[in-house]
Amino acid sequence: MDGQKWAQETAGKIKHKMRIVAERNRHKIPYTTIDGVFDDWSGDRICWWTNGFWGGIMWQLYHATGEELYQEIALESEDKLDANLMSASGMNHDSGFRWLPTAVADYRVTGSRKSFNRGLLAANDMAGRFNPMGRFIRAWNDDGDGSKAGWAIIDCMMNLPLLYWAYEQIHDPRFLQIATMHADTAQKYFIREDGSANHIVSFDPVTGEFLETFGGQGYAEGSSWTRGQAWALYGFVLSYVHTKKDSYLNTARRVANYFIANTPESGLIPVDFRQPADCTLEDSTAAAIAACGLLEIAGQLEQTGELGKTESRVYKKAALKLLTALEEKRCNWDENHDNLLEKCTAAFHDEAHEFSIIYGDYYFIEAVWKLTGEELFIW
Repeated sequence: MDGQKWAQETAGKIKHKMRIVAERNRHKIPYTTIDGVFDDWSGDRICWWTNGFWGGIMWQLYHATGEELYQEIALESEDKLDANLMSASGMNHDSGFRWLPTAVADYRVTGSRKSFNRGLLAANDMAGRFNPMGRFIRAWNDDGDGSKAGWAIIDCMMNLPLLYWAYEQIHDPRFLQIATMHADTAQKYFIREDGSANHIVSFDPVTGEFLETFGGQGYAEGSSWTRGQAWALYGFVLSYVHTKKDSYLNTARRVANYFIANTPESGLIPVDFRQPADCTLEDSTAAAIAACGLLEIAGQLEQTGELGKTESRVYKKAALKLLTALEEKRCNWDENHDNLLEKCTAAFHDEAHEFSIIYGDYYFIEAVWKLTGEELFIW
């Protein structure tokens, strides 16, 4: 398969559909679709962790096309997120997911000092969640009882780039130290010997002692939640991009090798690699995120000499398998439906499964843009 030709054709289809979708939903911040129409989380649900991805899609489209519509929508989305930034209870470790694709992307493109300030505020808040005894960033809030004070989750690897960005901007070593200490802890306690990943790890918040792991959004404790695998795969290579610490790239490769080895022949990814054999639930978001990570690993390896170039082709081929399967079997190209990806699942034990989710669309677009060279690097 000619991956470049496929990517260019798919990018054209994305641009055609998303021009219509963006105009139709320009004042929303969507999470999913209802009967094919994007919902809107910009009101009393503004603090939801996925609310940066719509703005991220708009910046990626603006970067690729130069069309002002996309910048206008992205700026409106960024402004709305100020209500989240000013809500102490609404802030958590997912600040990277919200302000890297919005405020930081804006700053990268336009140099806006207002956006720079937003990104730095979010980074400072995230750094304040660091537990120095356990050397981890606390994930979620609780009801004030401290029940989740010692919880860290694999998703946080994808939020660390907000801290790396802050360090690169103002050269305050706190941000780099916190990010790398969390990544080191994740290497030790989240990534298993075979390259699979835990979702939730619990530490004693006072002593920092490791306590236990939880299955979280996967099938069970000790299983292999695929979106968690994808967060780890992409997150560790991004830590390598920012630090050039070889262990991060090696960890990303180990997780990637596990992901590739467990990918079904169809290229369609289950919710959990260890879910029961008779369970057919899928998560297209895991495939799209993993594809981004695989392509990033390939790109980094291409810079390490001939052996690296040879190995990089393995990861690029695996990414194309995931992406072409999504494009052929799990993308909705109907202009009357707002979403791109179908059969996305937030968590194994949720009541609802296999619906559209905004970050699935974001990472699918980002992966295709990586192949066409149109990507705005925001991580």
